[in-house]
Amino acid sequence: MMDQIKQFKQEGKVVRRIVAWVTIIVIALVLFIGIFGAIYVKSALQPVDPDSDQQIEVEIPLGSGITAISKILEEHGIIKDARIFKYYAKFKNQSNFQAGNYTMTPSMTLDEILESLKTGKVYREPLMAITIPEGLTLEQIGKIIEKHTKYTKEQFMDRVNSKEFIDYVMSTYPELVTDEILNENIRYPLEGYLFPATYAFYEENVSLDDVILPMIEKTNSVINEYKSLLAEREMSVHELLTFASLLEEEATAKTDRETIASVFYNRMEIGMPLQTDPSVLYALGGHKERVLYEDLEVQSPYNTYMNPGLPPGPIANAGVVSIEAALNPTDTEYLYFLADQDGNNHFAKTYEEHLQNKNLYINNKK
Repeated sequence: MMDQIKQFKQEGKVVRRIVAWVTIIVIALVLFIGIFGAIYVKSALQPVDPDSDQQIEVEIPLGSGITAISKILEEHGIIKDARIFKYYAKFKNQSNFQAGNYTMTPSMTLDEILESLKTGKVYREPLMAITIPEGLTLEQIGKIIEKHTKYTKEQFMDRVNSKEFIDYVMSTYPELVTDEILNENIRYPLEGYLFPATYAFYEENVSLDDVILPMIEKTNSVINEYKSLLAEREMSVHELLTFASLLEEEATAKTDRETIASVFYNRMEIGMPLQTDPSVLYALGGHKERVLYEDLEVQSPYNTYMNPGLPPGPIANAGVVSIEAALNPTDTEYLYFLADQDGNNHFAKTYEEHLQNKNLYINNKK
């Protein structure tokens, strides 16, 4: 009897050891699978190759669901794992993807891929973005380029004014950039032709041309929308950009550009100088808080106090609002305007009315 009890105890110890080892092995296996799974999932959520510039054509057929799309993307090497991508899309609550042909790269993140599939356009997070505000000269744009890229303002100005570059732009955009920019009185041929906007760049080592050309392409695409209005006004693109640049520089936060445009048109119709201060500042080649009477006598084709009509070319870049105002002025008989300290414009038909406005809103004399 005692022998049987001892045997039962020994067998119990063996069973407990086996159970303990099995438990340890199972726990270790679960931990291993969990860690491995976490590493795998984390890896699958990353781009296939962050440094790849390879462009891969991907066709998403009409009616494709997330399962089919995930499989297609994995087959083309755009994602690492179709199942992970599908679950990630569901987790992000993304759906209603667009069918079509896409040019994708293995460096795209899952969020960029999802955004592309939603919008129907290939979306990537830019490595660099440059914002060019309205009303800037080429020299001011050059300073922005210098701040955001490896190129200096001097390199930018040398390139944008080089004969080689100008010839290329004229041949590429013949309807936008014409012989008018070669007028001997023009300071910089492409002044006003670099459109104000935010430009995104996706490569690390972009060339200077890659920085400049999208700005000219943007101007071209914007101007193309107003071809019919240009024809109606019998106005060249160069004249439009020049006119719009004056409006852009005269603009204040509350300005009425269409009415200012009417003043300029009314003056040109009777041969009266435009007498706009920004043109004098451009002629002087710098910014001043206040234009003095002696400044108005500067000998320059850009001085609209000394020369009737438009200056030889744009004095800055102009945005859409100023371009549209130049093409759609209000119908007035105004010949004068001034802005008060709050940015409100006051218009007058006669010089006497203008002086009254000046006394009332500038000199504070009632």
